[in-house]
Amino acid sequence: MTRLVVLILLAMSLAFQASADEANAQGFESLKEEQRYRDLTAELRCPKCQNQNIADSNAPIAKDMRDRVYRMMQDGASNDEIVGDLVDRFGEFVRYKPEVDRRTILLWATPAIAVGVGLLAVAGIVIRSRRRNDQAPSLTADEQARVNRLLADKDRE
Repeated sequence: MTRLVVLILLAMSLAFQASADEANAQGFESLKEEQRYRDLTAELRCPKCQNQNIADSNAPIAKDMRDRVYRMMQDGASNDEIVGDLVDRFGEFVRYKPEVDRRTILLWATPAIAVGVGLLAVAGIVIRSRRRNDQAPSLTADEQARVNRLLADKDRE
């Protein structure tokens, strides 16, 4: 049993070491540069995996994208240039947060429009219900007396 636990712990440590070695194998000169690389690869979506960033994806295209990010960083490209290059190559889909422009304005405005329509619907319902309560006919004296008798009869039972 002890051997099994040790074997599992060893396997887990090797897996974590392999992921750390991949980043170190890139040959970054500083921790700041390595963090920049990690941030860039975390904010770009894998075109094949769809809802996974290129840092976490094992797809060959994600590896190619990571390599391209690294090469461009080594060539002195800024973050915007790197992201722009990958967007030009793979399309706007690779961004988790697309830029606001005339093509994406509806995407960004939809939540605000939905909340606005919902608030208008609630306001309309509230106003209509208040009008109905204000316009509800009041009971005549005979009707009120009958209601009181019915309630009194019910209390006796």
